[in-house]
Amino acid sequence: MAGPGEVMVVGSTNIDLITYTHRIPSAGETVVGDRFQMGFGGKGANQAVMARLLGSEVSMVSCLGDDAYGQLYLDNLAQVGVDTTHVYRAPGSSGVAPIWVEPDGTNRIIIVPGANNALTPGQASAAVGLHPNAAVVIGQFEIPQTVTVAAFRAARSQNTVTVLNPAPAAAMAPDLVALTDWIIPNEVEFHLISGGDPTVEADLLGFARKTGCRLLVTMGAQGVALVTTDDRVTRLAAEPVAAVDTTGAGDAFVGAFAHGLARGLDEIGAIRLGMACAADSVTRPGTQTSFPPEQRCRELIAAIETPG
Repeated sequence: MAGPGEVMVVGSTNIDLITYTHRIPSAGETVVGDRFQMGFGGKGANQAVMARLLGSEVSMVSCLGDDAYGQLYLDNLAQVGVDTTHVYRAPGSSGVAPIWVEPDGTNRIIIVPGANNALTPGQASAAVGLHPNAAVVIGQFEIPQTVTVAAFRAARSQNTVTVLNPAPAAAMAPDLVALTDWIIPNEVEFHLISGGDPTVEADLLGFARKTGCRLLVTMGAQGVALVTTDDRVTRLAAEPVAAVDTTGAGDAFVGAFAHGLARGLDEIGAIRLGMACAADSVTRPGTQTSFPPEQRCRELIAAIETPG
């Protein structure tokens, strides 16, 4: 199979401040954590790194602060091999994400956007327009929706597939929905943006019909629900794994799914690749540091392309 086309990610960069603790404190309570880890996160950058580890040429469109965190993040993206030509700098702090992780891998996250909110529609549109041969453009909700609208409008004008990960969950702007090919929420986000239950087939079908977009709902250990082009729901079971930390698993899925589409896999193959990368990631702590390394990525791709 030919190498993948380019993946562009228009989205966030955050420094993850991760505390591992035996339990989350109640209001007014102090507990002693088990350990602390600082890492590189942000849904956009996570997805970009996952696609790059799998072999895609990846360009990141984002904005960092003029603080030390900003330079650290630029260095991290460059080390992975993500193109940072369209990563801008703005006065003030870079985005940060304090994260609490419990022993079963459950996480709670607070996003402080910082410079992520300084990315402009003009910057996003111009960046996408400079990559007319990009195969996929990904967006999320950790930057203003107006920015993603501009990026998706430029992508649509050059027949590039658009993938929207509506996270953190928020009402979707109608003009953004109109420019989106794939919507990929998790089960909680699906409920918040649609009012529906992803275990109920009618709710999935109704939302897909209403938006006119392809719908793919990730459901953690319960697998994935896909609304097919012939208006049916197909469910794919997840591989059972011993989860250590689920932080970033959804981003691993989206980045790997986009890589699969760019590589020319059919949608089921792209979904299975996303599920494999997400399942592999939850067996290790951290966010980008939990993603499968390049050799493991090659093994996962080979398993998808050579079933049985």
